[in-house]
Order: sequence, then structure tokens, then C-alpha cells
Amino acid sequence: MSGVGPVEPGEGTRAWDTLEPGDPLAPEPPRGRLAQLYARHRRAVLASVSAAALLAGGGYLYTSRPQDPPPTPPPYPSNVVDVAYLGRQPTPQDAAPKSFSIAVELTTHSGPTVTVTRITQPYASLSLTSDPRLPFRTRTGFPHKILITLHVTDCSHVPTNARLPFLDVTLRNTRAIQVHSFILGDRYARDLSKAIQDACDNGSTS
Repeated sequence: MSGVGPVEPGEGTRAWDTLEPGDPLAPEPPRGRLAQLYARHRRAVLASVSAAALLAGGGYLYTSRPQDPPPTPPPYPSNVVDVAYLGRQPTPQDAAPKSFSIAVELTTHSGPTVTVTRITQPYASLSLTSDPRLPFRTRTGFPHKILITLHVTDCSHVPTNARLPFLDVTLRNTRAIQVHSFILGDRYARDLSKAIQDACDNGSTS
């Protein structure tokens, strides 16, 4: 009996409607709009994500890097300045009556430049002037001779026996402004007492 019937599938062949999911021959399932958008811009998205990760990592490394210690501040001026007594000095000719002069040596040993802004002494019956005139700057490591002329303004209230007299010196540098009292020793005390006595006894420049 002859005739044309349905074509039977050959060996190793399957019908399309019988393909299992995951089969390499199965058609790719339709994608959503987000998936399609990602597929079109995948390189740009990956580049943006990588850049964000690099920025985050770099920021963490920057903030967690070892910090340098803060610079050491300069010393306080009173810690690096010395004042030494040099002795009696000739009194300037233009000085007022009842005046006498002494000299001190001021040295800044280290640190930034120190400016001397004021020099005073504790006795109300004495006033003083200095040469060089105030304020003046010092050079580190170089002694500075200061001529101080004292004027007796009231002989009835001067100390007859000055004990541990001192000079108050106002010092300024980039760290601070300080008033420091320098005790100049027994020699200065004796010279000061003698000079005051001579000035008041003579009533004239000594």
C-alpha cells in the first residue's frame, strides 16, 4: 500500500516545541526594559561603578594615611633670653640731674628673633631710659649692650639699701609676649644703692 504520510523525525532530532529550558538550541527568553537598557549601556555602567570604587578606595587611603606630627612650636622668649649686668657707665651729658647710668648685656640664644618692647624697674621714685631706644630687635646668638640711664625723681622715697633689685623686660617673639624679671645680682644691688645715695647727696648728675 502506497501513500504519503507525516514525516517522522530522524534520529537525534527533536521538535522545536519540545526543547527544554537551558538547551543551547532554545531561543533566548525576552528581556525586560531594564535588562535591555543595561545590555545597551553595560560598558558605561561598569566604568562608572569602577570609577566610584576607585574614588572610595582612594579617599579611604588618603584619610587613613599616617599623619605627620605637628611642627614643634618656637620657644617662649623668656626661655631663650639672658640679661647680665655689666656695671656702671658714664652718664650721658644731656641727662637730667640726679641721673646715673648702668649697662646690661642681653642675649637671645635660640629660636626666632626676639623684640624688646619695654624695660622697667620696681621703684616708683626712679625712672629710666635706654639706648638703643625701645622697641628694638635682637639677633640670635649676638650679645646686645643696653645702656640704661636711671633718674631719681624723689629722694625722699628712694631705697637706701636696694636688695635683689631687678629689671622687668617685656619680650616678644612669634610664640608669645612675656614680661620677665631679671635679677642682676649683688653687684648691681650695691652699685644701685651707691648711685642713688650719690645722686641725692650731690643733687647733680653723677
